[in-house]
Amino acid sequence: MAVYINLPTLDVDFIKPQRMSFDTPGGGMEGGRNSLGEGITIGLSGGPMIAGAFENCWVQAPEEHEYANWIAARMNGSFRFMVVPFLTDWMGPFPVLSGYPPVPQPIINGIPHSDGALFADGAGYSQATVFGTFAQSAALNAGQIVVNVYGATRDLRHSDWMSTYHSVKGWRAWRYWECSDPADVSETVDGVSYSGKQYTLAIDVPLRQAVEAGQRIELARPRCVMKFPAGFTMPWEAEGFWQSRPSMRFVEAF
Repeated sequence: MAVYINLPTLDVDFIKPQRMSFDTPGGGMEGGRNSLGEGITIGLSGGPMIAGAFENCWVQAPEEHEYANWIAARMNGSFRFMVVPFLTDWMGPFPVLSGYPPVPQPIINGIPHSDGALFADGAGYSQATVFGTFAQSAALNAGQIVVNVYGATRDLRHSDWMSTYHSVKGWRAWRYWECSDPADVSETVDGVSYSGKQYTLAIDVPLRQAVEAGQRIELARPRCVMKFPAGFTMPWEAEGFWQSRPSMRFVEAF
């Protein structure tokens, strides 16, 4: 049985991709043609699978070559998995730092201990500025969910990526294609009282595992358990001055 939990997370900041893409292909199948010769598509109850790519990553320092080789050693063969984060930093409902251009702030870094001290290396804790919870339990393959969102500086509207951590299926992501009007909501999460908005969302990737009310949802750097697609490998290569620009492709793990 495949293992989808306790997996390493791809350090997307370290590999510095020049381009990324994420898609949800395979959500339907053709069911014949009408009198105009157009295909009639039937939606699949299991929904599509997430596919993604990071292209032209920056590799030059020795440690970057080591890391690229580790990714290839783990993922080539398409039978091992890792957690792949989505770089949604620019488009989520996050607070915006003043200045020009305005920069969204999905994650706060440098948070000290209760006594004001940082770690020995000068780093602090970090936390997401926006998060959510499931307002209601939902079954496996549910295509509609009710969520509470806290810390957002705008209402949910067209679409945003989100993810949750399942006890068996691990990290799984989705985005919504229809969103209800927001309703005010208050909730206590881990002993802290929050006020936010509640929405009913129609999602493009059905839930891979049933969820319970109160289960946390991530909007900052949503992520998904993924593998290399069959037949894809990432070779180690370099050119002048030990530069390399590897690309990697992923597909949701099942």
